[in-house]
Amino acid sequence: MSRINFLKESIKNLKTLGTITPSSRFLAGRMLKNIDFSKVDVLVELGPGNGAITKHILKKLPAKATLICFEINDNFYNQLLQINNSQLVVVKSSAEKIEEELKKLNFTKTDHIISSLPLTIIPDEISNQILKKSFQVLENNGNFIQFQYSLTYFKKLKEVFNQSISLEFEPLNIPPAFVYHCKKVE
Repeated sequence: MSRINFLKESIKNLKTLGTITPSSRFLAGRMLKNIDFSKVDVLVELGPGNGAITKHILKKLPAKATLICFEINDNFYNQLLQINNSQLVVVKSSAEKIEEELKKLNFTKTDHIISSLPLTIIPDEISNQILKKSFQVLENNGNFIQFQYSLTYFKKLKEVFNQSISLEFEPLNIPPAFVYHCKKVE
């Protein structure tokens, strides 16, 4: 999808997409840098959009690992289906249904969750469910990695991940983004 088409899709669906440009390779690199891909069996991506970060994940994924992407936008879902990779499973479902969708695919846990969801514009009830269920399906010491364009979600992520959170800033993205690295420690 070209940047122009992405922009058109974003304008039509700004309330669910939360951005007007695809994520940069710099943002993808910052989000994925702390993952030891040699130990990944199952990785989940929430809100992959047109697959900008998805493609970076697939390049790093070990041969027997699976990437499960949750996308609700019809156009982006169809684009993701065009990525020719047997390790990729694209689910047209809301991220709040992560637990039940993983069970349908015969998985109970995931090693890491990469999220590009615009949590600040998703209703609180739904975003709380997404975070709660994401925490539940993460393996112990698994990472929930989220980017946002502001710091407004820092407190909520700290509540869910019990202070096991670090924050980075990626200036080479349009717009610049904050990356939250949250670790599940029980």
